[in-house]
Amino acid sequence: MLEDRTTAASSATTWPAAYPHGYAVVDVETTGLARDDRIISAAVYRLDARGEVQDHWYTLVNPERDPGPVWIHGLTSEALEGAPLFADIADEFATRLEGRVLVAHNAVFDWQMIAREYARARREAPVRQRLCTIALSKALELPLPNHKLESLAAHFGVVQRRAHHALDDARVLAEAFRPSLHAAASGGVRLPLHECRPLTEWADRPAPRIGQQAGGPGGYGGHRATGWRPSRKRPACPYPNPGRYEEGKRLKQGMRVAFSGDTSVERELLEDRATEAGLHVATSLSRLTSLLVTNDPDSGTSKALKARQYGTPVVDEAAFGQLLRDVEPASEQ
Repeated sequence: MLEDRTTAASSATTWPAAYPHGYAVVDVETTGLARDDRIISAAVYRLDARGEVQDHWYTLVNPERDPGPVWIHGLTSEALEGAPLFADIADEFATRLEGRVLVAHNAVFDWQMIAREYARARREAPVRQRLCTIALSKALELPLPNHKLESLAAHFGVVQRRAHHALDDARVLAEAFRPSLHAAASGGVRLPLHECRPLTEWADRPAPRIGQQAGGPGGYGGHRATGWRPSRKRPACPYPNPGRYEEGKRLKQGMRVAFSGDTSVERELLEDRATEAGLHVATSLSRLTSLLVTNDPDSGTSKALKARQYGTPVVDEAAFGQLLRDVEPASEQ
């Protein structure tokens, strides 16, 4: 019945010219949520401009390490032993993504995992835009009790058969995305598209040995289930905060710098360089923040919104890289 209603609505919908011509609905299962975690399975449903399924694809991926929370995704070391490495499936994966908008539930997580895998393989993921179905459901003001995939599926009458299985999660999301897309088109809702910047610089760290993945049924390896980045304690900045950055001047040691959105250099490398230069890397943005570094200042992230609210200076990644070359020492202040 859902398909019949969607088809009927399709013929009556006027499609905005600015809408994309194709989508790749993606789900990846991973060894965890941290920057060094790996993809262990991936699925892609290719959709046309109206959200109709064209084909689908699924693969296991050997992460060459402990598979992480088996109790969540069900993939053991034995099941993954004969699977291809990511480098072996990178071409096929790229074919599925190329020229399409990547669609995922909490898309920033899936995109970051995919971008990192391509960076490890010394390649670039052929993705230029992403769409998060959580953001889309908010834009449509859907009456959901929460933003879990199961709630979105239930709203549109989509039956979920195997939660946390990449192929079934991608199928469920594709079926829920189609009526969401039609609702957006008929209501004149702008799609929440975000630019994706492939990683151009990456540094690996030693991976946990098999059997050494921490954690339990409460989450992935001890990381919070609500975010993809692990907490990382940095040494306290030894310099006092000299205030806000002023355009045309140098950065000064002690300035509080926050980062938001995609970057072409891996985020932690940028943060490491800022710390080494004597800057204070802030995980949140407040009135004391000296500078926000983002390639998308008009995005709806909490940091970008607060920066506009507080009048915090904003520069992009390239400008920040130039500023890092000549940071004013605290002794000169």
